[in-house]
Amino acid sequence: MLDTVLGKLARQQDPNVLVGFDHADDAGVYLLTPDMALVQTVDFFTPIVDDPYTFGQIAATNALSDVYAMGGRPLTALAMVCFPEKEDLAILERILAGGLSKMIEAGCTVVGGHSIRDEEIKFGYAVTGIVNPKKILTNGGAQAGDRLLFTKALGTGVISTAVKRGTALPAWMDAAAASMTTLNKIAAEVIIGTGNFAVHSLTDVTGFGLIGHAREMALASKVSLKIHANAIPLLEGARECIRAGYIPAGLKANREFAECVVTYEAGVIEELKTLLFDPQTAGGLLISVASQDADRLRTALRDAGIPVVEIGEVLSEGKSLVSVMS
Repeated sequence: MLDTVLGKLARQQDPNVLVGFDHADDAGVYLLTPDMALVQTVDFFTPIVDDPYTFGQIAATNALSDVYAMGGRPLTALAMVCFPEKEDLAILERILAGGLSKMIEAGCTVVGGHSIRDEEIKFGYAVTGIVNPKKILTNGGAQAGDRLLFTKALGTGVISTAVKRGTALPAWMDAAAASMTTLNKIAAEVIIGTGNFAVHSLTDVTGFGLIGHAREMALASKVSLKIHANAIPLLEGARECIRAGYIPAGLKANREFAECVVTYEAGVIEELKTLLFDPQTAGGLLISVASQDADRLRTALRDAGIPVVEIGEVLSEGKSLVSVMS
């Protein structure tokens, strides 16, 4: 629905806007000086775990991720709070404390925020960062011959649905929470660091799922992507959640919207097809890197403690935007 609405809006003409919403990128980028640009993003949502502190951490990690996905460094954040008038304020305190802990870890200063009364708890941040305008990484720019790397496992959406239904095993919840509270900070620092890796495109995999964000990368880059489904890491419990029918509404919407650009080769099982559309919270980075640098980047990321895997490659633009093989 949002895609339809945005397509009807007038386009503002400002030459300082380096990245707007035309290609559904992770954040907006606005030029300040020849060597500095602002990166701006916003994200908030309802609780997806029971513990308020962990929820705050997840919300902060998720909001910060879009700045990292542009190759930027977060500087400041504004908290956004929706909270019931009669709810226990100790819960809000824990949410804010959890979020602050991740902002401190990121070196990002919370400078204020806004709150409203709401029957449903919602929490998140508007984050502002900086980036060198000559080193912006977007979801466009992927080139045929690139290899695709991915830095986290899939499954937070289906596991969160199991949590809401009270059926998730503790091990599943722990694995999902650990993933959702891991900043993409270190991964981004390696990608844009001193290794001079030929990274052509970068995006974080969040609410649109892996296929949704792969679609955006392919469209923005005018290429096609091939994904090896069996190479994609899955969180503990993700397959079990699919088998039990814990399918979030976001997954169904993602599949309805994006599956039309996907072709499946024989042997891709239905569970994996489904998880490719699972909406992720604070998901991993999808990296399109030149073939000659892929192994070197993968080694550098693993040396930094990032469980990166290679999940596919970039092809010349073809009939299908995304092809999935087993």
